[in-house]
Amino acid sequence: MKRWLQAPLQFPDGSLQARDQGTPQGSAASPCLANLFLHYAFDAWMARTWPSVPFERYVDDAVVHCVSRRQAERVRASIAERMAQVGLALHPTKTKIVYCRDTNRPDRHDQIAFDYLGYTFRARAAVNRRTGTEFSSFAPAISRDKLTEKSKEVRRWRLHRRIGDDLADLAERINPIVRGWMTYWGHFHRAHMYGLLQRINAYLMRWARKKYRRLRRTDRLQAWWDSLIARAPRLFAHWSWVTGTGMAFAGR
Repeated sequence: MKRWLQAPLQFPDGSLQARDQGTPQGSAASPCLANLFLHYAFDAWMARTWPSVPFERYVDDAVVHCVSRRQAERVRASIAERMAQVGLALHPTKTKIVYCRDTNRPDRHDQIAFDYLGYTFRARAAVNRRTGTEFSSFAPAISRDKLTEKSKEVRRWRLHRRIGDDLADLAERINPIVRGWMTYWGHFHRAHMYGLLQRINAYLMRWARKKYRRLRRTDRLQAWWDSLIARAPRLFAHWSWVTGTGMAFAGR
């Protein structure tokens, strides 16, 4: 690790510059050192100072669970003091106290949701598996920011312009990516991902319309799509969840 941090910076012309601070940009040393530092600066300190308060931390993002607003305010002030001791500071806008509202708790707080690791945690409709009755539960689902980010990524694929490829080529290209999204964000309330997956299908239909002139009529395109789903239901990873497009098609 010492050699890694002390390695000089090499410029395009081959010249070297000695490094006396910081970590190489984009290297694995940075998150490794951050985790080591915060293990002692935060994790071990929390275990000593607030042993009854559970928490999760991923690199520099943490969620701390308190039983009351009064305790949450005390813990936040204590953490802020601790971070100052080790040369860090809490983010002024991202650090907030959130009231985890569900059916059993009345709404009496202005912050009732938070994002963490690409999920949004908030009150959501749920069903009691034992009684079948509906209730409100505080639960996660893919965040709106992540849906927007992944939707833009789907657009950047330009699937509808890859008319030199066949369906197998397209599936080989996108299946590993989409399967990863489904595995991570589909674990909770996966229906929130359906619109994103339908967007992929919409691009595939646009691809078919551009590749095959006979499919430019909407009725023929839909018939081709239905036949494809019936013949090869596992061709694309997301078809195990969504086979529709959620969109209407007109024109070219």
